[in-house]
Amino acid sequence: MKNILLLILVVFLFGCANNSPKEEEKWKSQAENITIIRDSWGIPHVFGKTDADAVFGLIYAQCEDDFNRVEVNYINAMGRMAEVEGAKSLMSDLRMRLFIDTEKAEAIYQESPDWMKKLLNAFADGANYYLATHPETKPKLITRFQPWMPLMFSEGSIGGDIESVSLKELAAFYDPENELAYTEIEEVKPYEKEPTGSNGFAIAPLKSASGNALLWINPHTSFYFRPEVHMASEEGLNAYGAVTWGQFFIYQGFNEHAGWMHTSSKADVIDEYAETIISKGDDLFYQYGTELKPLPPETIALGYKEGDEIKIKEYTVYHTHHGPVIAERDGKWISVKLMNEPLKALTQSYMRTKATDYASFNKTMELYTNSSNNTVYADGDGNIAYYHGNFLPIRDTQFDWSSPVDGSNPATEWKGLHTVEESVHVLNPANGWIQNCNATPFTVSGDLSPKASDFPTYMAPDFENFRGIHAVRVLKDSTNFTLDKLIAAGYDTYLPAFEKLIPALVSAYEKTKENDLKEPVQLLKDWDYRYAEESVATTLSIYWAQVLRRIVEDRIPKPQSDLATMDFLAKKTSDVEKLEALRNAMDLLQTDFGTWNIAWGEINRFQRVTGDIVQPFDDSKPSIPIAYTSSYWGSLAAYGSRPYNGTKKWYGTRGNSFVAAVEFGERIKAKSVLAGGVSGDPNSPHFIDQAEMYRRGEFKEVLFYREDIEKKAERTYHPGN
Repeated sequence: MKNILLLILVVFLFGCANNSPKEEEKWKSQAENITIIRDSWGIPHVFGKTDADAVFGLIYAQCEDDFNRVEVNYINAMGRMAEVEGAKSLMSDLRMRLFIDTEKAEAIYQESPDWMKKLLNAFADGANYYLATHPETKPKLITRFQPWMPLMFSEGSIGGDIESVSLKELAAFYDPENELAYTEIEEVKPYEKEPTGSNGFAIAPLKSASGNALLWINPHTSFYFRPEVHMASEEGLNAYGAVTWGQFFIYQGFNEHAGWMHTSSKADVIDEYAETIISKGDDLFYQYGTELKPLPPETIALGYKEGDEIKIKEYTVYHTHHGPVIAERDGKWISVKLMNEPLKALTQSYMRTKATDYASFNKTMELYTNSSNNTVYADGDGNIAYYHGNFLPIRDTQFDWSSPVDGSNPATEWKGLHTVEESVHVLNPANGWIQNCNATPFTVSGDLSPKASDFPTYMAPDFENFRGIHAVRVLKDSTNFTLDKLIAAGYDTYLPAFEKLIPALVSAYEKTKENDLKEPVQLLKDWDYRYAEESVATTLSIYWAQVLRRIVEDRIPKPQSDLATMDFLAKKTSDVEKLEALRNAMDLLQTDFGTWNIAWGEINRFQRVTGDIVQPFDDSKPSIPIAYTSSYWGSLAAYGSRPYNGTKKWYGTRGNSFVAAVEFGERIKAKSVLAGGVSGDPNSPHFIDQAEMYRRGEFKEVLFYREDIEKKAERTYHPGN
């Protein structure tokens, strides 16, 4: 009943946006302390007297550019998407609410230090002032933002570690008869799925032409997930980079002194516990050592949209001391334990943007709440560094932590956290470079990388991938890096995966020399493994490799690395399968495009049709060619594309999004590019103004200093004007 009443109260509060005149006057007064300068690319440069002013202005500017994405991110974070999308979103909402709810977030807000409360209040005030001054904006759900909301969304990615919890298993356990509860995002075939992650490079002074450190910031996210922004205040804040819609800290970027690039980590930060459940009458208990711990039911009430109504569905859920129960396997209930420290996480996320040197940046890492990321770092003092993960529980190595451990055994408890010094951490390697591409940290600096034998397995179970191999090649023998040379390295066109595959195909052909395959095999044999818009070999190789993988998908051992998968395709498939896959690939191209002899750029396209979250791709509408390929093949400039909803052409949705090269020195020098543009409004000139630059891998000059920004100002205003 308490949860239902709370839900009704929350719905009422969010449904009422009656701002008092006193509130609006307060917002207007604060807005006078804030100046937003939009440069010629529409990038918002927000200047405030205080950090809170900068936060107010940043959120206001984000709402101007894409209120839809700001709101949707918070609807997701609060576990209320079913109120917008209906019952199909109940499981994702339940997953969020098993870990944190609005009541807990508000309690954490009340306990926050004053400096953080000022920022949280400024967040809510900036978003609410936007709504008050833009009555034409019609929210899906949130008509009133609350200051505790960022505490439900504190680390940079929606859901963060929570997304590892299977929605299907959750539905099977808590809602097995609700077919809609099993509905997930469109199923993507394994051979079409783009790897998630990012690339980060750091170059030490000894490898740079200027004697300054450089940083390569290359997130591989879904497009338009993070816009480009700049926020500064008279209290020492001056940060530039990519911010996840709705957050008030630069997630991947730099300030005057230091820069940070996050890549997705496979460091083991989440553990599942197989719980032994015992029933006594109407009560449930779980075994822990020699005692039985009570397992009382809890109720979570979720709203969901059905027609024009919001209905309520109650779920009876369970928590052990390890965490929420999320599945049942082999007669055991599975609970999950993960980092859940919203205030610390938000503190770390924000304070890193104000780091002035390696020591102060390292101090933020000692909060140990950056749980899903690795970090590549560089600074104005010439330091470069790498952190593999950050939140790393200490565990008893006698257990296999890659599988559920026995929840009844006290020896499986975490024993504190590893310090930065105990984790896989690199500072100023003698070879002068660092790279991470979501792969093993044991190649992060080539031969001078940390050794796997020095660390417990759970700390870095990451596989090597072709991007990692590629990155080492482009960095290890190069010197005199400039911004342009760093960009060229990050966009190197080589696809190392095909070093294994194409020779195996050619060998299969040489045994039969079948006439119908002579021309395509010769084309691939002569190929230099470099992608290009005009390259037919790029088209044919990717179609062939995908068809071959589809044919043998059920035989490929799992889990394994991309390298092992390519090795399997090259060595464990028959000559007949390789040649048949080539014929099938040619047939597919012939059917869809009238010829197999077609350039990659004719198929691989960039299209930004609307500002909606779900892109309705359409072959009949304008699009531009893209040379980049999936990072699966080792492309450093990643571009995850495939056909959508009956299209013949392939359209990209994730990969290179915001990309930047930064040089630290007496003055910051930086260049950047966005996928499309900073605005989500199709009517804005900045909706797609960077698309041609994005296509060509050309970068704009970053405007970091106010005098430079004002020279290129397109619009200067206070929020509300």
